[in-house]
Amino acid sequence: MLKSVVRAVGAAVRLSSATTSTARALPLSCPTLRSPSSATTRPFTRSLWMLNNNGASSGYRPKLFSSKMLNPSVSCGCGGLHTEGDKAFGDFLSDEIKEERKIQKSKVLPKMSGGWELEMNGTEAKLTRNVAGEKITVTFNVNNSIPPNFEEEAEQGQQKPAEEEADIVSTPNFVVDVTKQGAKHSLVFDCHFPEDEMSHGEGEEESDIFAIREVSFQPEGDSEWKETSYTLNTDSLDWALYDHLMDFLADRGIDNTFADELTELSTAVEHQEYIKFLEDLQGFIKCN
Repeated sequence: MLKSVVRAVGAAVRLSSATTSTARALPLSCPTLRSPSSATTRPFTRSLWMLNNNGASSGYRPKLFSSKMLNPSVSCGCGGLHTEGDKAFGDFLSDEIKEERKIQKSKVLPKMSGGWELEMNGTEAKLTRNVAGEKITVTFNVNNSIPPNFEEEAEQGQQKPAEEEADIVSTPNFVVDVTKQGAKHSLVFDCHFPEDEMSHGEGEEESDIFAIREVSFQPEGDSEWKETSYTLNTDSLDWALYDHLMDFLADRGIDNTFADELTELSTAVEHQEYIKFLEDLQGFIKCN
């Protein structure tokens, strides 16, 4: 009974904060979430440029982008433009890559408990497991999964000491597909990490750290969410029905433990992709 009350309170918060998604494709932005206790985090190094008092946030235009720097200095076999600004940019990227590699926890992605099989396709991850004739698939994309929690400081032109910087945690929206043998349709859940989710106090029952936004039946195997299929939005859903839907996911391994491990995995994937992007950017600038 207490568990239902806690979920009802959490859902009431979602009623005021959740937005309606119009496509199965994962939204381009992800709300802020408290850092899960088991998630791997890292210092907020990539905000240094924005938090710098001489950076773009203060309105000051660095000499790096002055007209003098735009004059080509050298050419190479690639036929591209090379400037003093490009050289400075490349040097900056070299330092940034070194710093990110220092704080990288591991080059090996963390494992998900519960027998989940991981398949990666760029920034998209797919987790799959089979339970008693059912196939459960969870997909998420790490793009735009980092909450912009440094915006307020950037606007004020203030920079916190390194030891006080916030940790980066990737909290992506994720889609759960449940398919039964012989069924023509999958039961699909569009889930997210609520922006206003509050941590529970000591001695209180653990509240859900993720929420269901929408539920729908979709043709089995289709990658696109069909708008012609009825979609149940949980904003105005009866609490008892919502409670049963959450229990349905928990019985299939989609619970708080799974959500914590998912954020840990997503954070590691996002960091790998960020470092790879910096390396590719450096190679493009230097024409390597």
